[in-house]
Amino acid sequence: MLNFMDAYTLWREVRIPRTGPGEDLIMTHSDLVLADLYVTTVIRYVEEGVFKLAPTDVLALLEELMRRIEQIDVSESEEHQAAARAQHAYAALLYLLYQQFLEIGASQETPTVS
Repeated sequence: MLNFMDAYTLWREVRIPRTGPGEDLIMTHSDLVLADLYVTTVIRYVEEGVFKLAPTDVLALLEELMRRIEQIDVSESEEHQAAARAQHAYAALLYLLYQQFLEIGASQETPTVS
């Protein structure tokens, strides 16, 4: 399992996969780019120590996106299959990174005393 810094380093080195053929892959690619944008909040934490959440439920967005990618009919060609696999893997990396980011934030919260 990748730790937070390993996932962060890998994410910063890997490019967002290509769109791929077919309308479904174009739409999932668009949503993948949006999710990637939300995950950039992690950069500020790593570089400046500022923990700030994205303005949406990133994990739910990525779960839905991965589900949609899994349902795409990729029987048409190897190109479809490769594009869907690459998009799914990238979404899974984003999910892992943001999930660990949230865990770090939760561990930094100080409980309030009533």
